[in-house]
Amino acid sequence: MTDLPGSGGASGKADGPGIAVGRRVFLGMVGLGAAGVVLGAPVQEAVVRAVGSRLAADLPGGDQFVIYSVTGEFPRIEPESYKLDVSGMVERPLRLSLADLLAMPSVQLVEEFQCVTGWRVPGVRWEGVRLATILDAAGVRSGAGALSFGSYDGLDTESLTLEQARLPDVIVAYRMLGAPITTEHGGPVRLYVAPMFGYKSLKWLSSIEVVRVARPGYWEQNGYPVNAWRDGSTSAAVPPAYRSG
Repeated sequence: MTDLPGSGGASGKADGPGIAVGRRVFLGMVGLGAAGVVLGAPVQEAVVRAVGSRLAADLPGGDQFVIYSVTGEFPRIEPESYKLDVSGMVERPLRLSLADLLAMPSVQLVEEFQCVTGWRVPGVRWEGVRLATILDAAGVRSGAGALSFGSYDGLDTESLTLEQARLPDVIVAYRMLGAPITTEHGGPVRLYVAPMFGYKSLKWLSSIEVVRVARPGYWEQNGYPVNAWRDGSTSAAVPPAYRSG
């Protein structure tokens, strides 16, 4: 998914439109995802009507995505003004500009992007910094076990365990589809969690807080599983199929 209803956010109880999606519905959506975009489209359209806006993307291949926003609009962040705060249980709090991220060791991935509502986009090119690299730069303190992410949209949030965050295909991304990430796709910088459904890949990434335990994000507060592996499993433990990246 390009971003399930929701991909950006701050902290606190979501005060936007709520939509309860329990495990049974989640697994049903996973089944639709396995069947492909066509079967998932009716479900996706219902979700769009319930939670947000749908816009076309202006990038090669971008028109295969469905774009969502939990606030009904997109925050505009100029690349030269972008800052990513890394705080919490770290030895060295960081405030990273886009230039700082570009100077870090980069990684390129070609991965399918899959929405829990059923649609998918194969062969998406991503480029960015491994989340593990940023965590190493900050120095994670003993006792920490998870990350909490915030977005420039002021509403959406997400979480990962430290084990999940250190997977090699979990990145802080600044390029996709061969170009800088557009505002509509969550740019200039967004989270990309390849092994999980799209709502975990938070758009307009503004902050990373290292914490003791995972805090349910915006969509988890509205009924989605905290752990949304693309194989349909919902355990916090990394499934064997995703351990090698």
